[in-house]
Amino acid sequence: MKLSTKGRYGLRAMIDLARYSEKEPVSISSIAARQDISERYLEQLVGLLKKAGLVCSIRGAAGGYILARGACEISVGDVLRALEGSLEPVKCAAFYSEEGCMASDGCVTKYVWQKINDSINETVDRMMLDELVRESRRLNPEGELENPKCNV
Repeated sequence: MKLSTKGRYGLRAMIDLARYSEKEPVSISSIAARQDISERYLEQLVGLLKKAGLVCSIRGAAGGYILARGACEISVGDVLRALEGSLEPVKCAAFYSEEGCMASDGCVTKYVWQKINDSINETVDRMMLDELVRESRRLNPEGELENPKCNV
């Protein structure tokens, strides 16, 4: 499985947002500057994240973006699926099509693809943003803030 820049940059943006929006909304420009991502591209990504219900926008002079839920409630899988769609490296017709696959009866590899798909989904669904925020703070401790929603 290979993630596009949407998934990679979007996850970085969500970690940044989780870390810095604890006290006040965060602007696109501040995330873009910290993460070295184009503001235009970041606007597109945040639009997808907003549509998926992961971020909220706050209007006004002190506006910006905040997480729609606590960082402990948003998984890496939630973020990646909002930006990339399905995370399955192989979509085997034997499992997803009513007609199945012509080779389905004798195909053993379909179980390999299913196991890989399940492993990927299980892994990204277990990893929560608050874990990544803690790791971010450990690696780059400036700007320490407390998150009242998750105790990160």
